[in-house]
Amino acid sequence: MSHKNSNLFERFSDWATKFTGSSHAFIGAVLIVIVWAASGPVFNYSETWQLVINTGTTIITFLMVFLIQKAQNKDSKAIQIKLNELIAAHEKASNRIVDIEDLTEKELDQLHCYYEQLAKFAKEDADIHTSHSIDAAQRNQDYKHEFFKHKHEEWLQKQQEKKES
Repeated sequence: MSHKNSNLFERFSDWATKFTGSSHAFIGAVLIVIVWAASGPVFNYSETWQLVINTGTTIITFLMVFLIQKAQNKDSKAIQIKLNELIAAHEKASNRIVDIEDLTEKELDQLHCYYEQLAKFAKEDADIHTSHSIDAAQRNQDYKHEFFKHKHEEWLQKQQEKKES
């Protein structure tokens, strides 16, 4: 993939994200605080002296919120694409969950309930590899239910025959 088409803001935000998360940035911030604290006696711990650090940290915090959000949006999008690729590439995976991040909270809650049901089905199975999707798990569970229901009816019928004879 080519990164040549990145705009100026994209390149700056990538650089700023990497830099602000580095040990150099942390050491720089610590040094600024130490210099500011050491300059307190020179400025008689005045309101202006306090205002400098308060204003500086407020502005940096304000800007960092947007920078962090941009980095998180980009990372989240990349992770979602990677997950979608894994789902699409796996023959037994349910393609229903590709792009579920676009669903509403209510729809995600409903899907979560389906996967809770899938977990219940998996607990009932002796082999953890027997199901791979909600549909397959439901078919498997329905089959087992019908099979054991049929076996139980046969047993009841034999019990009834024993009583009659």
